[in-house]
Amino acid sequence: MREATTDKLHIFIVMFFVSLIMSIQSPIFTPYAAKIGASSVLIGIMLSVASLANLTGNLIAGPLVDRFGKKLFIMLPLFVSGTLFIAHALVSDAASLLILRTLNGFSLAFLIPAALALLSGYAANSQQQGKNMAVNGILGTIASIIAPLIGGQLGALIGYANTYYVIGLALILTALYTAYLLKEREVIVKKRRTSRPVNFIQLLTMPNLYIVFITGFAMMYIHGVIIYEVPYLTVEKGLSTATTGQLFSFMGIGTFLSLSLFFINRFNPINRLIFGLFGMCMSIFALFNALLSLSLALFLLGFFFGIMMPAMATAVTDAVPSEGHGRAFGIMSAVYSFGMIISSFVTGIIRDVVSPYFVAFSIGMLVLTVVGYTWFRGLQSARDDGY
Repeated sequence: MREATTDKLHIFIVMFFVSLIMSIQSPIFTPYAAKIGASSVLIGIMLSVASLANLTGNLIAGPLVDRFGKKLFIMLPLFVSGTLFIAHALVSDAASLLILRTLNGFSLAFLIPAALALLSGYAANSQQQGKNMAVNGILGTIASIIAPLIGGQLGALIGYANTYYVIGLALILTALYTAYLLKEREVIVKKRRTSRPVNFIQLLTMPNLYIVFITGFAMMYIHGVIIYEVPYLTVEKGLSTATTGQLFSFMGIGTFLSLSLFFINRFNPINRLIFGLFGMCMSIFALFNALLSLSLALFLLGFFFGIMMPAMATAVTDAVPSEGHGRAFGIMSAVYSFGMIISSFVTGIIRDVVSPYFVAFSIGMLVLTVVGYTWFRGLQSARDDGY
């Protein structure tokens, strides 16, 4: 028991540092790309292509994680990504940055499904699963609060290129920590003889997972618009990277607050997803219509984002047997990447014509309508069958 707790602690530490290090670049990538000659459209393409590479890697990662284990696919991506981030500091043109961003997106695609699948082995029921995912989310959120401030200050003090050196070396050190201290989790629960590996087609056609996946897409579309638009304030309004880092921290504080409410894990994860998506839609609607200040709107977006993230992972593990967790989390990560691809690409193209916030609100409400109708119709059918 004590050994299992120690092993789980190592996973949390690794995930915290990965979130911290990766989030450092959030306030500096857009101005860095603009500095070396990338237009707003090209920056959108960079983010989209990186997410497309990430999506491709997610789909490849799922079966490999289930077959060959989790630790390997946590350690190697960290080494590769650290090297690629160091290379970011050496580029002199936008084309090279695009290539590095794409390769980095593909390498990191293996990390999240492997880490979530490994963490899912430390829960005996849905409530423990929700708590583990919430703790992981809290640590990631603390990182997301601190990291933009660090990234913004580093960008202002030592420059964008030197900041990428720091990011790369930190990831390589985290990879070394993983290699020496992280252990593969052995599943204690015996598999039934009748159980069969769950394939992608079965996962995609499960009713509950269908709801989870399209909700995840809408969530990440809205999130992607924020990730694109807020750093672009440094280009359009001449704000410092330190200021945009502070704005991201407001979003992180909201996420931290909602993740700290552990009693929420007692509620049905699908209901939490519907509530969280509705809150994100209303928050971005208020942002679009200037009903709230930017900092308060970002705080609320972060709050509802924090409600959705653990619910998403819990809904997946509730619906899928343990031998299919790698594939399921791979698809979930691919859906996240797809949401980022579409949002980054569309935002880069339309931002001078239509408000990206309005488009994000429209997509969120459309998905919310479909999900709400499907879910509540299913509940009504279940009640009717009970009679």
